[in-house]
Amino acid sequence: MADLPHATDTTADRQSVLRGIAFLVGGDLLFAVMEGTVKWLSAGYPTLQITFCRSVGALAVAFLLAATGPGLASLRTRRLGGQLWRAVIGFASLYGFFYAYGAMPLADAIAIGFAAPIFMTALSIWLLGEAVGLHRWSAVVVGFAGVLVMVRPGEASLGGPAMIALGATFLYALAMIQVRKLSRTESAGTIVFYFSLFSTVASGVGMPSLWVTPDWQDGLLLAGVGLLGGLAQLCLTQAFRLAPVSVVAPFDYLMIIWGTAIGWYVWGDLPDAPTVAGAAIVVGSGIYILHREARRAPPLPDQPL
Repeated sequence: MADLPHATDTTADRQSVLRGIAFLVGGDLLFAVMEGTVKWLSAGYPTLQITFCRSVGALAVAFLLAATGPGLASLRTRRLGGQLWRAVIGFASLYGFFYAYGAMPLADAIAIGFAAPIFMTALSIWLLGEAVGLHRWSAVVVGFAGVLVMVRPGEASLGGPAMIALGATFLYALAMIQVRKLSRTESAGTIVFYFSLFSTVASGVGMPSLWVTPDWQDGLLLAGVGLLGGLAQLCLTQAFRLAPVSVVAPFDYLMIIWGTAIGWYVWGDLPDAPTVAGAAIVVGSGIYILHREARRAPPLPDQPL
């Protein structure tokens, strides 16, 4: 009988990890749609205005979910300093990515963003104290090799927008590490609320001088950026709340599937052979990690009740 609670805990941990992976994959799909919309709008609207609309929509989603769910009292935080730090680096990353989407090919910006799981896996060792075994390290390295096959870095040099995208990627990794820390005591909705509140205020400061009034179609797209971003952020925050960073982070690589599909549907871009080969490597590494987790999920001692 003494073994039964341990078995139950192991099953709960495994289910938590798998739910975290599912949230990350779904959140990435929503983000891919949002990124395509951002690129579409960037031709006629300032980056800060698009960032503002995204932040307002995300703030509305977080507020409504709290009001209709656990109540507005759930938005109180015991770690305002930590929330502010996450919001500052998250906002800087968001603006950097939005600028890059408009200044360079969407696929290139997304590909640079694939460095985030590498940053997060390495940072989780020192900043979170998480153990990363040989199997996970190997899968991450293989996945990164697949990204290199797709990007073929030797064929083009990094320009200014690409360096901004790379910097935004590193800041994104830091933000997700901070999300993991905050999630020990804070809910996903609370984390998203404070990030969205800060982003709305920070980007809203420039709106009186930069605002471009959209027509009704672009207005719907701008609103869509906000709603998609809010829902995706909730999914992503929940993913890193349910499972260790080093487990769910490699599944960010699946963004290539969503990005390729959107690029083909909207702009008629079809992946070439190296892109397909690299995507196969990346997906294969992700499936391997999922298989490992289904067999032996790691304990999550810091998961809140």
